[in-house]
Parts: sequence; structure tokens; C-alpha cells
Amino acid sequence: MSVKSTAARSSRGGAKRRGGAGAQPPLVQLLTPEGERVEHREYSIDLTPEELRGLYRDMVLTRRFDAEAVTLQRQGELGLWASLLGQEAAQIGSGRATRADDYVFPTYREHGVAWTRGVDPLNLLGMFRGVNNGGWDPNENNFQLYTIVIGSQTLHAAGYAMGIAKDGADSAVIAYFGDGASSQGDVAEAFTFAAVYNAPVVFFCQNNQWAISEPTEKQSRVPIYQRAAGFGFPGVRVDGNDVLAVLAVTRAALERARTGGGPMLVEAFTYRMGAHTTSDDASRYRLDDERVAWEAKDPILRLKAYLTKQGVADEAYYAEVDAESDTMAKRVREGVRSMPDPDPMSIFENVYADGHSLVDEERAAFAEYQASFEDHQEGAAR
Repeated sequence: MSVKSTAARSSRGGAKRRGGAGAQPPLVQLLTPEGERVEHREYSIDLTPEELRGLYRDMVLTRRFDAEAVTLQRQGELGLWASLLGQEAAQIGSGRATRADDYVFPTYREHGVAWTRGVDPLNLLGMFRGVNNGGWDPNENNFQLYTIVIGSQTLHAAGYAMGIAKDGADSAVIAYFGDGASSQGDVAEAFTFAAVYNAPVVFFCQNNQWAISEPTEKQSRVPIYQRAAGFGFPGVRVDGNDVLAVLAVTRAALERARTGGGPMLVEAFTYRMGAHTTSDDASRYRLDDERVAWEAKDPILRLKAYLTKQGVADEAYYAEVDAESDTMAKRVREGVRSMPDPDPMSIFENVYADGHSLVDEERAAFAEYQASFEDHQEGAAR
């Protein structure tokens, strides 16, 4: 496996977006929507058949897990779910570009990245079911807990990367955020600190076109990757539905960071096929034609077409992956439904490191409230 890139020049050039003529920004693409392999003058990648099949498996299993989570939420088993449908290539490609000693700072939609870091899918669902405070040890997989506050994880990532640099380590940090989060002040501050201190961090923006109900053009007057230039580091736009291009670009950006090149912004140009979350109705603000157009660029079908044409995978392999996804889906369903409910009083734990009089007062009041139900039940039984 090899990657050849001159990442320092990444803000220039690149293949033009198909159908966009010269008006569209540069777009790094290695695999067309039809599954045809193309070359890029700055980014190249050479993968073994096993690695190619692995990327396909990752995306299929991630999509199936995501679909199960949506269904579980509709059945009342989860309080909320943020689907990644359509963004599998952006997440699997970038996640597989990381090394074990790199550190990942996600938002709340990076289920595919979590998969590549070895986080059990059930741990993700525990948080959305409300039975734990995050579900995993961040240092076990170098994968930070999900961040619901929009954009704040970029500051955490920049600070962590500054610490890595001071420690003299050769690892890197990658921070995920969306196009909507790019409007947050925290993101601008993270860019500033990372640039000034030449921190080894890659800012990975999944531009899925919609910040809930607001389109990207209401977030920025220029393509998001171009914002990096104003802070003094390079940016690049990659086809976010092309897992090969995402892998090549992210790997080059991370290597650049590890070797003292400083921060870099990667904009994965993709599309959110589903709603923002299960509490959202995307049909109220976007047209079906838009989704149909992006369905033709489906990241899984794109890679599958390439694998088939190259003779790298056949129907037997695809059936094997589908069967594996069925097994995983069953485990997820059964695992979620068997999760024990937490002790209601545990909500008051881990609020402060030491005791706090106000928390003690609230705990006592809640305990009295809970006891009132027991008194009512005992009275009804008599």
C-alpha cells in the first residue's frame, strides 16, 4: 500500500467535478460514480485486493448498523439517532487512514470512524439509549467520546495536538465536524491555535450539504476548504463518496501533520441521504430530486462496480458480507433490548469530582419524588 502526494500543494488543482464544468472547485477523485478508476496528479493510492474488499465490507456493515439504529429508534428503543447514510466513504476512508497511535475527535455521527477504531457498535447505542455516559474508554481506542456541542471538539483536538507536538511524539490528531459547524466560533479558534502552534492536526469536514435545514451556501460564501488559506494552512476538497480518494487524501494529510507540516483542512464533499436526526423531517426543506441525483453517486455501489470490473470480488463475496451484516444486525437488536436500565439515582453521580450541596439537595428531592410512586402503589394494593 502506498500513497504519493504533495499535500502542501493540495489547495491547487485536482480533477474537476463531473458535470460542473470550470465553475466548480477542484475535487480530488480516484473512482468515478460509475466505478471507473481515474488518476490524480497529486494523490495516488495502490491497494491490494484484500484491502479493497475490506473497504467494501466496512461500508456495508456500517450502513447496516446505521439502518438498524434508525429502526430501533422508531421502535422506541433509542431516544435519538443521527444517521450517516450516504457518508460511509467519507468515514471509512478517513478512519482507515489513521494509525493506532493517532487520536480521533468525533462529533455524534462518526459511526463509521468508530467502527474503524474498534469501538463496539453497541457502545454507541448505549449512549443514545441513555444507559451510559458515553459508553467507551476514549484511551482504549484513541477515539474520544461523541461530542454533541457543535464544533467544540475541534478545540479539544487542537489542544491535544499541541500537546503531542510538545511531547515530541510522531502521531497525529484528526477532528471531525460538519459544514454547519464550520460557522461556529470554536472552529475558527481551533484553526487559529492549530496554525500558530503548527499543531499536527487534520480538520476533517464532512460537507453533507445541509446544516439541519440550512444549505451550505448559507454557511459560507466560498467553498469550505478554501477557508484554511485565511488561517495559514492548506485545504483540499475530496469526493466524499469516493472511498479511495478519501483514504489517499486523509492519509497524506495525516502524514504531513506527523512530519511537522502542521494542520490541514480536508473537505469531504458528500451528501446526507437521510434526515439530520430521527427527530428531523428533511422533506420539509429539500427536494426529492436532489436526493435522487446523489443516489447515483452511492459510495458502496461505486466501489462494488469497481471490484466487480476488476475481478477483485464476486457474488459469493458480496453474499458473504451480506450474511455477516445480518448476523451483526441481530446482535445489535438483541444487545440493545437487553441493556439494563441504569439506577435512576445515578444521574447525580459524576457531576462534580467532590460533593456539592446543590446536587445533594437535588438528589434528596428526587429520591423523595421516586418514593412517592412506591407509596402510591402500596396504597393501591391495600
